[in-house]
Amino acid sequence: MDERKRDSIVAYLQRRMAEFNITPEAIAASIAEDQRRILAVKYRDAFGNGWDGEGAAPQWVVQATSAGQSLEHFSVRKAQEKQSNKTAGVNWRDDPFAGTRLATVKAEPLQAP
Repeated sequence: MDERKRDSIVAYLQRRMAEFNITPEAIAASIAEDQRRILAVKYRDAFGNGWDGEGAAPQWVVQATSAGQSLEHFSVRKAQEKQSNKTAGVNWRDDPFAGTRLATVKAEPLQAP
């Protein structure tokens, strides 16, 4: 973004903040509250609906558990742990060349021109 466009956007935001009497502290508090709310979510469905596990279960949780789905299926922490535990590598069981000559021939390194 060029400097003129940035300055224009900043000036517009400052005017709107003054118009509605919004302070930078209020914006910072709102952002912090949003982040806290996002981190508090323990369960999330495929549509992005979240629930912190406290209070009455929202309708999407009630419907899913009534249909036989476990609550742990929607656990955010479980999904994060799975992603962090994944090891990089190749699943050789899916190798289409397994057992053929292509699987045993060593590739020669490419030479720079």
